[in-house]
Amino acid sequence: MTASAAPAAAPAAGAATAAPQPSFIAPSGQPASAPLTRVALAYIEARFKLYLRFGKPARMHQLDRWRRSAVFLPGAVFCRVRWQSNDYGTVRWQLMVIQACTPLHAMQRIPGVQPGARLLLHAEGDGQVRAVLERIDAIEALGIAPVAVSPAYWRTLANRLAARLPLPEYTAERHAAWLAGRTLP
Repeated sequence: MTASAAPAAAPAAGAATAAPQPSFIAPSGQPASAPLTRVALAYIEARFKLYLRFGKPARMHQLDRWRRSAVFLPGAVFCRVRWQSNDYGTVRWQLMVIQACTPLHAMQRIPGVQPGARLLLHAEGDGQVRAVLERIDAIEALGIAPVAVSPAYWRTLANRLAARLPLPEYTAERHAAWLAGRTLP
């Protein structure tokens, strides 16, 4: 009697394993083999924050109470902010504007970003991070999504920060020129 019951149970078990797990399904409209960039995020009250300032992840995974993981498609631009403190106040402030890319493109290894990405801007320290956050707020005040801003602008900001020169404003005219340039063949 056990032999006759086993074949009936086998197809049911096979059907259960054939369906992919929801967390491993590719984002809608993307092939299952699409190269994705995974970004680690975390939050510990009054000690550590690793969060996205802007960006549109294809998927978010809650790992535990303190950690999350954001998954981005190739070409997506996002901003990750790291804030760390101890008993005496802030010890580290870091802001990175990053572009996800495919394995065929040149990429940099960035802690917490797997397998890597293209670093457009890196700001370290209170003054630099505040200056970049002001620029991001000004861009949003124009009604422009920061993810749609020209990558060349983020690189220009990075170079100006490194040279300690005044930071340029992102204007609607500059954005219109960027959008017009993207439509050219």
